[in-house]
Amino acid sequence: MSCDCDYVLEKHDVQAQHYSTCSALFGATEKKGLRNPDGTLRLNNKHLESLKVDVLYHLGLDTANYDIPAQFGDVKFVCLGGTKHRMREFAKYMASVLGLPKEMKLDNLTKHSQRYAMYKAGPVLSVSHGIGIPSMATALQEVIKLMHYAKAKDPIFFRLGTCGGLGIPAGSVVVSAWGLNGTLEKTYDVPVLGKMRRMPSYLDERLSQEVHHLTKDIKDFNTYIAGTMAADDFYRGQARLDGPFCDYTESDKMAFLRTLADMGVKNIEMEANAFAAITAEAGLRSGVVCVTFLDRLQGDQVTPSKQTLTEWQQRPMVVLGQFIAKYFETRVQNGN
Repeated sequence: MSCDCDYVLEKHDVQAQHYSTCSALFGATEKKGLRNPDGTLRLNNKHLESLKVDVLYHLGLDTANYDIPAQFGDVKFVCLGGTKHRMREFAKYMASVLGLPKEMKLDNLTKHSQRYAMYKAGPVLSVSHGIGIPSMATALQEVIKLMHYAKAKDPIFFRLGTCGGLGIPAGSVVVSAWGLNGTLEKTYDVPVLGKMRRMPSYLDERLSQEVHHLTKDIKDFNTYIAGTMAADDFYRGQARLDGPFCDYTESDKMAFLRTLADMGVKNIEMEANAFAAITAEAGLRSGVVCVTFLDRLQGDQVTPSKQTLTEWQQRPMVVLGQFIAKYFETRVQNGN
C-alpha cells in the first residue's frame, strides 16, 4: 500500500519516515480494522452497531440527543491532561495560537456529567482526565468513541501534563517515546474476564520526533525524547520515601531510579503506558508531552513556588501549540 502520511515537517527532517498509522506499514487486512478509507475511526467492537443509543456517561453526552458530527466532526487534535483548570487554560491558549475570535466562549461540554471537563477551541478538543490510569483510561475511551461517532478524520491525540524527572533539570519537557509499567515492562496490563491482557506501549515515533524537532529553537528550557514510567501509585509506586508507608531504604530507592535511568527513562508520571496502548489499539497517532517539577534523583517533594510551577505548566502547552500551529500552516502551504 502507498504512503498516506500527512507530514508536518519535510519527510527527511526526522529519522522516522512514516507515522504509525501510515498505510505503507500495514497490509490491507490489518489496516482495515483501524480506519475507514476516509480516515474516520473503525472501532473493533461489533456490539456498538446494535446500540440504538450510545450513552457516553462520563462525558455527559449521547448519540440521540446531541448532533455529535456537527459538534465535533471538525476536530483534528484531541489533547488530554489531568486537571480541569489546566485544560481550560490550554483551550484558551490554543484559541489564541490559532487566531480564533476573542469573543469565543469556552463552555464545559461535559458539564452534565460533573466528572471531567471538555472545551473546544476550533479543531482542538481539550479534555481533563483526572489522575492515574483508571480515570484517564475512562475519559480516553469515551473520547475515542466520541471521535468515532463524530466521523472526525485522522484525529491526533496528545496527553500533556506534569511529572518527576530523572537526571534532568526541573522545568525540562519530556516527549515520551514509550511507556513503562511498574514492573519495568513496555506494556499496559489490564485484567479482562479474569485474565491479564498485555498491550504494547509505544507512541508514534515520527510524531514524537517532529514535536521534539520543533523545539530546537526554544531557549527557555530543554526538551528530551525518552521513555516514561507510568506508576499506579504516587508514593511507593514511584519509590518515594515521604508517603504514609515505606518498607524500603533510600539505597533501594536510588538503585531503582538508576535502573530506570539506565533503561532510557527520563520521567515518571501515572498515565503514559495506558495512553500509548489504548490509542495504538484504536489506530491513532498519539504523543505525550510533560514538564518535570523536580529531579527525583535529588529528592521526592515538589518544592518550587506556585508561581514557578504555574509558569512551568505552560511549557507543554507551548510545545504542543507550536506543533499544532505548524500542522495547519503546512496544510495551508500544501493547499489542503
